[in-house]
Amino acid sequence: MLLSYCTNVHPAEDLDGVVEQLVTYAGPVRAAAGLDVLGVGLWMPATLAHRLAASPADRAWLRAVLDEQGLQVHTLNAFPYGGFHADVVKLDVYTPTWAQPERLAYTLECAEVLADLLPDGAAGSISTLPLAWREPWSDADDEAATRAFVALGAGLRDLRERTGKVVRVAVEPEPGCVLDTVDDVVGWLAARTGTGVPEEGRVDPEHVGVCLDTCHLAVSFADRRAGTAATVRRITDAGLRVVKVQASAALHVDDPSDPAARAAVGAFAEKRYIHQVRELTAAGDVLAADDLPDALGETPAPDTGDAVGHALPGEGPWRVHFHVPLHHEPAAPLAATTDVLRDAVDAVRAAPHGDEAHLDVETYTWSVLPEGAATASLVAGIAAELRWATTHLTAEHEVAPGKSPMTTATPGSTATNHIIRRTA
Repeated sequence: MLLSYCTNVHPAEDLDGVVEQLVTYAGPVRAAAGLDVLGVGLWMPATLAHRLAASPADRAWLRAVLDEQGLQVHTLNAFPYGGFHADVVKLDVYTPTWAQPERLAYTLECAEVLADLLPDGAAGSISTLPLAWREPWSDADDEAATRAFVALGAGLRDLRERTGKVVRVAVEPEPGCVLDTVDDVVGWLAARTGTGVPEEGRVDPEHVGVCLDTCHLAVSFADRRAGTAATVRRITDAGLRVVKVQASAALHVDDPSDPAARAAVGAFAEKRYIHQVRELTAAGDVLAADDLPDALGETPAPDTGDAVGHALPGEGPWRVHFHVPLHHEPAAPLAATTDVLRDAVDAVRAAPHGDEAHLDVETYTWSVLPEGAATASLVAGIAAELRWATTHLTAEHEVAPGKSPMTTATPGSTATNHIIRRTA
């Protein structure tokens, strides 16, 4: 599985800014992690995707910087359209939706750019949002989204014919969205990818699949309800592929009724991003709150400004959509769901095409971590995450004498099939 780190942790949204972040952060991260080659999962805002898609010269400059810094690109994050580091993002991250034409145009421009950045012989992946936030969403929106995904498949096939490059788009289920869980995304795609679906309404399963964000997976309590491996099998049993895994861990609160636990998790509430919370009941049901202050009962009522009371009862464990650095174990009474991450990666690797999935470390929350939650610089922190991922998530295989682990040369190219190589 190709390993990279996602650059949506950095705020740059224009080409000069992206080049600067590659030089300031990604190159030094590669060196600090002890890697010959580092994969970067570029966040591609819409304005930048539009510029790069229209300019071969700009793409050539970006490729030159990547090469100079020892970086490779196999995957893009095209979930946030833009403004991902605004003072307040919250629900804006889910717009435009897949019912709006801007989303399709943006995604196809990202595919055009990625095809030109890919190493020879490598396939690419692009992660995208699960249609929209759950409301408002109508039958007409669903029909428009279906048409958009049909057109997306046609566009990706055309790209493959023109360039010889395979680019796949991966739909990423997220709590609170139209496609909230893995079951939701499997159900929606499977109903549109089967052989019995008329061609004009059929989504292409060769070019459209699933992005498994393991923080989102943990928040849904998939591991405690159906089991992590069984959840992954549902994807492949439906004839779909896991195109991309976003390696991430959620916060776990075993006893949210404990005042110390509530205070500890409350420190992670902040104004920029939405942090959905789920509670697992003794009966196995999952209760939902849209944001951490809602779960804690700290959201002010619009009429009085008073707290609205506990949105979640706190009688069972909580999982919080807050991406915790992979190597960092939160102080008790909190924990991180890295066990779900490890189990999910193992399950994907064992699935059909699993070794072709891209593994992208996605901790975008460094700038909003509570004081004291992480003490390292950003370069040192990301490098530590990558070392952790290499140790705990990357399969080690026996290799022929004289060859290094995880380094197989692409035919006809000096690039590597595996995104990272350890330095000697």
